[in-house]
Amino acid sequence: MQESRLFKIVYHLLDQGQATAPELAEKFEVSVRTIYRDMDALSAAGIPIYAESGRYGGIYLMSGFVLDRVVLSEKEKQEILTALQSLNVTKNTSGSQTLQKLSAMFQLHTEDWLEVDFSRWGDKKFDNEKFEQLKSAVIHCRNVRINYAGSNEMISERVIQPLKLAYKAKAWYLKAFCTKRQDFRLFKLNRILDLEILEERFVRRTFPGQIGNSEGDDHPIVLRFPKEMAYRVYDEFDRSQVQRQADGSLVVSAKIPQDAWLRGFILSFGTQVEILEPAELRKVIAEQARMIYEKNS
Repeated sequence: MQESRLFKIVYHLLDQGQATAPELAEKFEVSVRTIYRDMDALSAAGIPIYAESGRYGGIYLMSGFVLDRVVLSEKEKQEILTALQSLNVTKNTSGSQTLQKLSAMFQLHTEDWLEVDFSRWGDKKFDNEKFEQLKSAVIHCRNVRINYAGSNEMISERVIQPLKLAYKAKAWYLKAFCTKRQDFRLFKLNRILDLEILEERFVRRTFPGQIGNSEGDDHPIVLRFPKEMAYRVYDEFDRSQVQRQADGSLVVSAKIPQDAWLRGFILSFGTQVEILEPAELRKVIAEQARMIYEKNS
């Protein structure tokens, strides 16, 4: 138990920078006296831990201290290397070098069993450059000017404060604060047509809530697909949203913003989709299909 607590104290100090003895005592549910005994034990083990008295004093680790590699188990080392291997999405040189250095430090060989590529088919150069630029802007808190193709069928110029890159539902998103709307927004990376990192910096803030839609309210829709479309249905919808009928057809119930994206999405199924609900959407799609027919007849 003491050994586990000693490691946890070191991890806490590495993460927080410093702590007081009463804070550590409360966190680990021991007495302040026990914390000071733990400090002596850590010091005897060669950990450069020290205490400073006074109003702004506390317990510290010597600047530049890093944990020795033996602290991690073989399984933990392998998990770190696997995470690095799987997240090296932009094929950048620094990521590969980090993986090589850690492999050597851990004295482990990583099997090349996993490859993750989040870019689109075709020329991935722009996607990778965009990802790297936005990653840099997030890390260094730099404002970014973008041209964005919104689901309202408009391309708009905005200045945003990028807060975090997130991957969800087969797409990359950027969590950001939009200075134009003076509100938090979620931007799909594929729709960012151009970007420019600005000199202006911002104070980092927390993006509220989970990933959701930033441009409209979700509305329930119900769609029916023939069994032949199962491959695409399960590509686009979670299994919990799909009900297989006695005749093999698939009925999908989902909540999606009813915007231009949804209209294009439904039309992409051609004659292999039937809109059961809402009736208004059925009329809109029918009108869109009529216009397509007239334009191409």
